[in-house]
Amino acid sequence: MDLQKQTAAPTPTAELRASDADRDRVADMLREALAEGRLTADEHAERVEGVLAAKTVGELEVFVRDLPAAHERRAAPASAFASAPSRPTAGAIPADPDDNVVAVFSSAVRRGRWRAGRRIHAYAIFGTVEIDLTEALFEYQQVVIKAISVFGNVEVRVPENVSLRGTGGAVLGNFEVDALDSPQSDAPVVYVDGWAVLGNIEGRPKRGKLVADILDRVQYKVDKSLRKHFDH
Repeated sequence: MDLQKQTAAPTPTAELRASDADRDRVADMLREALAEGRLTADEHAERVEGVLAAKTVGELEVFVRDLPAAHERRAAPASAFASAPSRPTAGAIPADPDDNVVAVFSSAVRRGRWRAGRRIHAYAIFGTVEIDLTEALFEYQQVVIKAISVFGNVEVRVPENVSLRGTGGAVLGNFEVDALDSPQSDAPVVYVDGWAVLGNIEGRPKRGKLVADILDRVQYKVDKSLRKHFDH
C-alpha cells in the first residue's frame, strides 16, 4: 500500500478551528477600524458578534478582509503573535464567579490590597464599576473578568507588568481593552470579556503600578546571576 496515499493532506489555514487568540486578534482590528472611522458603530457591533460566533479562521477573515490592517498583518510571520498568552482551556476556570461586583443606579469599587479570584463578574446598570488590580494579590496566573454594562461604566485597571487581553463589543457604546504583554512568562494574565449596551467597558494598565511579587522574583534572579558572576 502506498504510504503517501495514507498521509492526509495538510488542512488549509482557512479551515482550521479558530482559537480565542485568533478572535482577540480580529477583534483588535475591528476596534482599530472603528476608532479610525472605517466602520460605523452598528457595523462594528455586527462584526464583533460574528467574530464571537466564528468557528474557523476562514470565517474570521471575512470580517476584516476589507480592512487595511488585515492585509498588513497577513504579511507578518506567524511568530509575530506567539507572545500572546493563551486563553484558559474549557473548564480550567470555574463558571461560577469568585466575586460579583454590581452597581445598579450606584457605584461599586474593588481596589487596594485584595485577593483576585479566577473569575470576577462585573455588572453596571445605570451605574459605575471600578476594578483596580494594581495592588491586588494574584493567587492565580489567569484571571477572567466578565463585564456587562447597560447605560453604565465598567473600568478595569491592571499593573504594568501583567498581560491584558479583551474580547467583546458594544452597541451604541464602547468596548476598549488595551492589549498588554508582560515580559515575564510567569506573570498574571487578565482577560476582560464583555458587552456594553449604551455603556462603556474599558481595560488599561495603570502607569507606574507593578505587581510586587513579580518584581521580587526578577530581583531574585538578578541577585542569583550576580552571585554566580562574583563566585567565578
